[in-house]
Amino acid sequence: MVVAGVAVLVYDGDCGFCTMSAHRLLRWSGGSLEAIPWQMADLEALGLTSGECSTAVQLVSPTARASGGAAVAAALLACRQPYRAAGALLAWRPLHPLVEGAYALVAANRHRLPGSTCAVSDGDEGSRGGVARQGAGQPVPPAHG
Repeated sequence: MVVAGVAVLVYDGDCGFCTMSAHRLLRWSGGSLEAIPWQMADLEALGLTSGECSTAVQLVSPTARASGGAAVAAALLACRQPYRAAGALLAWRPLHPLVEGAYALVAANRHRLPGSTCAVSDGDEGSRGGVARQGAGQPVPPAHG
């Protein structure tokens, strides 16, 4: 499932904010990143568990794995500038505790953040502030440009 040279971002497809963020990262990556909701991914092939994926975003590349804030930093490093520079800053070791703390804060409040459409949910849309469900059952396609 991991294509040579392409990192795979595994996100919560039941979260509008996560779906919107994955779409943006794909657009910024110019094809060096793929994304799929964890609910639809072949987790075994990626070396992930549902527990890991339900807890935090995951990034799997041919050479490494990252979770949470480190996965966001790694995804940004796969993007073009200026996003790559932001990823380098977030990946800077002294900022690791701050990045993970910020990730935890965003993750805990993601239902309050602006979002796009969910990729997989059949559940209660009202719990996410009226986020509509559209295109469910489809992984986010790679975006070019």
